[in-house]
Amino acid sequence: MCGRNALFATQEDLEKHLEAEVVTDGGYVPRYNIAPGEQLDVITNRAADEIDQYHWGLLPSWADDPGEGIINARSETAAEKRAFRDAWDSRPCLVLSSGFYEWQTRDSGPKQPYRIYREDAPAFAMAGLWEVWEGEESAIPCVTILTTEPNDLMQPIHDRMPVVLPDGDEETWLTASPDEREELCQPYPEEDLTAYEVSTRVNSSGNDDATVIEPLDHEQSGLDEFSSR
Repeated sequence: MCGRNALFATQEDLEKHLEAEVVTDGGYVPRYNIAPGEQLDVITNRAADEIDQYHWGLLPSWADDPGEGIINARSETAAEKRAFRDAWDSRPCLVLSSGFYEWQTRDSGPKQPYRIYREDAPAFAMAGLWEVWEGEESAIPCVTILTTEPNDLMQPIHDRMPVVLPDGDEETWLTASPDEREELCQPYPEEDLTAYEVSTRVNSSGNDDATVIEPLDHEQSGLDEFSSR
């Protein structure tokens, strides 16, 4: 699962790393705590050289009411589900991130949030699917993030993780056939990701500043006693 995202790389670094230009109305605004229902920065197969913003929560074209939408889709079954079938066939996209958050259930006390990110890149791409929901008075471009089985780093935290694309596979994801894209929906190598505990301040989407990414103690805090590595 991926229930919160962040994107706070500089616009220069983001455009250079993804080889695309920000076209969002109002320009690029760094975010530290992006919640479902808000705007995600994306690159679609329709405009592979542009970074735009889409509503986080895929709204099936046949839905009578937009609602909040579906924030995640299981990559293993997306091709079979009515809500994602058409998008899986023809509307892949990249969802840009400087790190995502996940919550670990513990035997006692509240769930513990973690930040998961790549130390070696200012931003990376997660695999997504996009749609445009058309109502009588408006059209809403929207997106869902694909998930897969957890790697060894994520397994102690949650039983799902977003499909993180390795550098170099972004263009393939946007241009490949559905069968080829399916092969890319693998757990990202755990040695290339870092996870650490963050404050429960991230639980409130109103807390959207750099303090939400500060570690509670130190990197990998709390993972040693749970990890099988």
